[in-house]
Amino acid sequence: MDSPYGAALSAEDFGLRGPRGWAFRGVGFTAEPGSLVAVEGPSGSGRTCLLLALTGRMRSTQGHAEVGGERLPGRLGAVRGFSALGPVPGVNELDPSLTVDEHLRERALLRRRFDGSLRSLLRPRAERAAEAADTVGTALADAGLDLGTLPKAGRTSVRDLERLEALRLSVALALMGRPRLLAVDDTDLKLSAADRALAWDLLRALAAGGTTVLAVCSEAPRDALVVRTRPAAGPDGPSDDTTTGKDTADAIAGTGRA
Repeated sequence: MDSPYGAALSAEDFGLRGPRGWAFRGVGFTAEPGSLVAVEGPSGSGRTCLLLALTGRMRSTQGHAEVGGERLPGRLGAVRGFSALGPVPGVNELDPSLTVDEHLRERALLRRRFDGSLRSLLRPRAERAAEAADTVGTALADAGLDLGTLPKAGRTSVRDLERLEALRLSVALALMGRPRLLAVDDTDLKLSAADRALAWDLLRALAAGGTTVLAVCSEAPRDALVVRTRPAAGPDGPSDDTTTGKDTADAIAGTGRA
């Protein structure tokens, strides 16, 4: 990776209240570019909603945040432009029926269509193909996914991947857009202790390379900047991480894109 270019993060009294109460509230922290930020808390404490709000996918309703110099909730589109989602259940999931190669080809095509300039689209096909292959190769290397170790290499179906392999693939797809901020949900879910350590090693290396990493987890590593969430209680109603179902889809649709 090149020199650090990650997005600085900060939040002050940041919160989001949905139809069934507060998803999260009163969040405050500051993180430098290239930080590893762990959003730690129990399921149902608004972790996913906070991740989506900080990446411009959900609109907060209290306080403010600043991501890469862009103030939220006002500059949602700008933040979405330089942030990328890794795996987020119900929002950005791998298709189990597709192979690894199919996912990579699809992402390369989407990136060329929506992120490329008109001039780049007019370049010779061989040149564009070589650039796409280089982008895929770099992303796979940065995510630590060696296709040669998979049962059928790139023809391996997502449903046949181990949990850590699927995580690496999701991260690789996100890295193809060269994001300044990478967000990963449920980082340590269903991972053995050994695989959990490898997952954090991956995210730690990406942060060291300059990408700011925002990772939801149940237990954060000691070297991460930890932002803790907790279920809200009282007359305002419980925190509702289930907003990552239909309510989250609706909220994301309201921002313009996932």
